[in-house]
Amino acid sequence: MQLHNREVRQDVRELGALLGDVLEDQTSRRTFETVESCRTAAIDYRSGEADSRRPLATELEGLSPNHQRVVARAFTTYFELINLAEERERVRSIREGSQEDDLDDSLETAAEELAEEDVETVEEILDDVLIEPTFTAHPTEARRKTVKAKLRTVATHLETLDERLLTDKESSQIWRDLDGEVTSLWQTPQVRKRQPEPEDEARNVQWYLENTLFDVVGEVYDELADALETELDATVDVPKLFEFRSWAGSDRDGNPFVTPEVTANTLERQREVIVERYHDQLKRLSGVLSQDGSRIDVGETFEASLEADREDLPGTARTAEERYPGEPYRQKLRHMRERLRRVGDVRPGGYADGEELHDDLDVIAKSLRQNGAETVVEAHVDPLRRQVATFGFSLASLDLRDHRQKHTDAIGEALERDGIDYDALSEDERVDLLTDAILQDEQVIDLENREGLTEESARVLELFDRLAGWQAEYGVHAIDTYAISMTDEPSHVLEVLFLADQAGIVSLPEHCGVDVVPLLETEYALSGARRIMGTLFENEAYTQALEARGRTQEIMLGYSDSNKENGFLAANWSLYENQLHLAEICDDYDVTMRLFHGRGGSISRGGGPMNEALLALPNSTITGQVKFTEQGEAIAEKYGNPRIAERNIEQMVNAQLRARKDAIENPEEEIDEEWIEAMDTMADAARTEYRDLLETEGFVSYFEEATPITVIEDLALGSRPASRSGERSVEDLRAIPWVFSWTQSRCILPGWYAIASGIDAFLDDGGEIETLQEMYEEWPFFRTTLDNAALSLSRTDLEIAAEYADLATEERRDRFFPRLTEEYERAADLVTTIGRREDLHTRDWLGENLERRNPYVDPLNLLQTHLLGRTHLTDVEERTLRLTVKGIAAGMKNTG
Repeated sequence: MQLHNREVRQDVRELGALLGDVLEDQTSRRTFETVESCRTAAIDYRSGEADSRRPLATELEGLSPNHQRVVARAFTTYFELINLAEERERVRSIREGSQEDDLDDSLETAAEELAEEDVETVEEILDDVLIEPTFTAHPTEARRKTVKAKLRTVATHLETLDERLLTDKESSQIWRDLDGEVTSLWQTPQVRKRQPEPEDEARNVQWYLENTLFDVVGEVYDELADALETELDATVDVPKLFEFRSWAGSDRDGNPFVTPEVTANTLERQREVIVERYHDQLKRLSGVLSQDGSRIDVGETFEASLEADREDLPGTARTAEERYPGEPYRQKLRHMRERLRRVGDVRPGGYADGEELHDDLDVIAKSLRQNGAETVVEAHVDPLRRQVATFGFSLASLDLRDHRQKHTDAIGEALERDGIDYDALSEDERVDLLTDAILQDEQVIDLENREGLTEESARVLELFDRLAGWQAEYGVHAIDTYAISMTDEPSHVLEVLFLADQAGIVSLPEHCGVDVVPLLETEYALSGARRIMGTLFENEAYTQALEARGRTQEIMLGYSDSNKENGFLAANWSLYENQLHLAEICDDYDVTMRLFHGRGGSISRGGGPMNEALLALPNSTITGQVKFTEQGEAIAEKYGNPRIAERNIEQMVNAQLRARKDAIENPEEEIDEEWIEAMDTMADAARTEYRDLLETEGFVSYFEEATPITVIEDLALGSRPASRSGERSVEDLRAIPWVFSWTQSRCILPGWYAIASGIDAFLDDGGEIETLQEMYEEWPFFRTTLDNAALSLSRTDLEIAAEYADLATEERRDRFFPRLTEEYERAADLVTTIGRREDLHTRDWLGENLERRNPYVDPLNLLQTHLLGRTHLTDVEERTLRLTVKGIAAGMKNTG
């Protein structure tokens, strides 16, 4: 059976040719020939036909500023289109794998593995699992929303060409439309003229939830239910396995532009979006459920529900009976649509929450089943029930986040008005004061009284004051989590609980309307995890809050800053050890732990294939509940296309179900003591080498000179500032621009630097390469760590990186670049030796992608280094420089 009409090479070739035609039409023949000359020169060097890149560099440098801008634009647009061709190839692979039933990490393979257990154990595993992808607004998406919309249209046309049988005339019309879309794309500014605002970022996240994820959720559940029924030969009720959360519009850490008003608008818009989608679905369902009431018995439960609707909404009842005489399901759905219209309305009768809507759908499903319409339920009602269970009336629940110092300062200033010097108290004294304040009935501070407070502290009190109103308006689940950045002490957690108590959303012991989530990211916090969490778990107030939240403690681990502070290998080992440590602490106190992995899009910030990451977690940490961030260009790549989005969710569910099964069977993962000692040795040596690099005099200056960091800081990528204080230091710089800058220069050291030094230290200490090979074969953590480093090594190109190194002073270049080169080459050799393979990467598609992309990234890199080396740039050259950043990001398919 032929599923597709095209293949990736054809898409790349024809899209490239189309872009060439548009380029010539929109500029000139001479400009087209200039771009072609640069393209062929780059290909000739990569293929070995030319001995040097110098002719290409000379040609680029000799172009006028306007021609340089066109060249940058041409290659940037090329990558935008080629990314769509590769996305289409991923869809082909998914569809063909599904047809051939050979997708290793599918829901079917998960069901096969679960079928090794009895039905009761399978149900226990399903009940345990809850996966929470959490979308953030971190500024790593380099494309404008307008550009993404145009590219989505191109992707839709490619899908039509690939999956439909078309006449010649139909095909010609589609190519005409493609020509028009690419022409419009060429004429559209690539670079933002203004910095995006937090509400722009929130709308961006909402787009993926509304337009992609909403539609694929039901399909994932249906496939899993079918697979389990086939393998178990029994019907299993699949509970909610995943939900979506968001930081967009609610993450205040380091972003002064995320105000309470922004959060309020985000909550309102998300409810409007999801309620409108439900309304559309109910209208569609009304077209299906046209059953004649005289020929069926709808049942007592349905009759009672419809009668209650008639009493609550008499006007709607008259309209429904007139429009749908004798059609009970349509009458019921008419009432349901009206109740949706009144959500958030002053008129009575609206749904209070998503559960009420879900209950009505259950009533319909039960009635249909009683009348032999099981397939109607499965095809039309169950998918909507799954959507309501997943998205509720919030679309995605919001997490609040802020830096712990903000809460400390706000409480200190508020208490000072009553003569309490909070700042002068010791940690133990702060804990005692906060505990007593939470447990007493009387209010300690008035959140509405913000007179005399600094602007920052006033905003903190306003936030908590409004949080109570938000929960009353939108439901507790709409905004019920508060993460605390840089948590170092138990008091930092109790401060948030105290403020929530003062706001009235905590009333112990009966109710706690918020999960307080410590974000452990400093060495001090991680090494003091027992001190922090143990103090909290033994604290009377916090214990009551924990009981009210089902004795589940969410703990967030920061991957980005840990890597920037310690280097890739040491950070990964530290995170692994600390996860084990946290699991032990929670187990000692009989608390269910939910780890929140603060992962970024790049390898160095915890990125990489999510299913592999989930399967590589320590067994003792796998309680079934897991949460992780999704951000920047990774959101577009994973969730922009419905089939790819469905596949990503499928892989997550597969991995988490299998991991939970393994954790139940083997609660304590058996790790050879020799392997642990090996990791200790390697991590210590790697950390020492990495820190030594960062602390070597002149390294920060080298970083400034040999990467486009100064350009990246000025790009309007996101609403949040690029650095925390505006000072220039590696510590002060946010992890995203740190990684973004190295990625642009093709020296992706955050993803591999010091691995070689660490491994060499183990070998020099008497360790055997065979031990490391055994670790790679048998230990998922070590294998995943090395494979992820290999991805960064594969994407690194030292020849291009040398062009950037030449921008530094001769003294700094000679001091640092040879050091980076030596570490890279040794790492590449060791990783391939340990993995017993010839190539760094283990994925054939990656090799093909790199071969396809590298010649086209080269001109952008060479043009960027030329412009970075100029002392004074014209306005046109400044815009061209910023455009090269966008183009390289598209070519590398990664920013930070």
